[in-house]
Amino acid sequence: MPLLGFGTYNANDSNQLSMAIKECIKVGYRHIDTASFYGNEKVVGCAINESGISREEIFLVNKVWNQDQGYEKTLQAFKKSLKKLNTDYLDLYLIHWPQLLNQETWKALEKLNKEGYVRAIGVSNFTINHLKNLMKNAEILPVVNQIEFHPRLVQYDLMKFCEKYKIQIEAWSPLMRGLVFQIPFLQELSQKYGKTISQIVLRWNLQMGIVTIPKSMTLSRIKENTDIFNFKISEEDMKKIKNLNDGHRIGMNPDIVYENPNKIKT
Repeated sequence: MPLLGFGTYNANDSNQLSMAIKECIKVGYRHIDTASFYGNEKVVGCAINESGISREEIFLVNKVWNQDQGYEKTLQAFKKSLKKLNTDYLDLYLIHWPQLLNQETWKALEKLNKEGYVRAIGVSNFTINHLKNLMKNAEILPVVNQIEFHPRLVQYDLMKFCEKYKIQIEAWSPLMRGLVFQIPFLQELSQKYGKTISQIVLRWNLQMGIVTIPKSMTLSRIKENTDIFNFKISEEDMKKIKNLNDGHRIGMNPDIVYENPNKIKT
């Protein structure tokens, strides 16, 4: 699983998204993240096929949506997603949000994994309690938990729990949908290291052992976000970035989504 991926959430312009995906592959991305909820699976699939890179070189991630949860419904949703993506397998399939039907849904994911349609299975937006409940009857443990993770929302307890069970944390919206650019200390670090704020935050993710999937439709920034492997943030500055953590969320609280699956706001 490549440490740096390309996110596609809220990319509604099909032509722009297609160009962005082709550019990201051109400059070296091999990890692309989508979801049925995003409504862009066909665009993602076509762009990958038209990129000139073989499907086997791409680590493709998708997610089953809340209303598609449950054993049979998940299997049906998966088939629809494969058709839209124009592929015969996924590298990683995730439960998008914690729901009452998680255990039934997980059984479907285990079946897909055992039959070779999905190479790895995991979850997204799961808290410790959600993970514990899922793992009670699981034959296969989740290998990934994709969560909101950025300098203002670090979730240390969840990180420790996932580390204990070898569940890889993956950060969605690592740049806080642009809000990281307003943080004065990150502006200072940008000048200190001669890197953009985006590069500082993404490098911080990697040094924390977090897989990160920034999204950008700007071609220059897509390339800029890959330039994070030629410098290192000092331990002192790493700690100072961690100290920015104040529990601030830009997305919904997973517990609220669990209780109100039809009222989700993203």
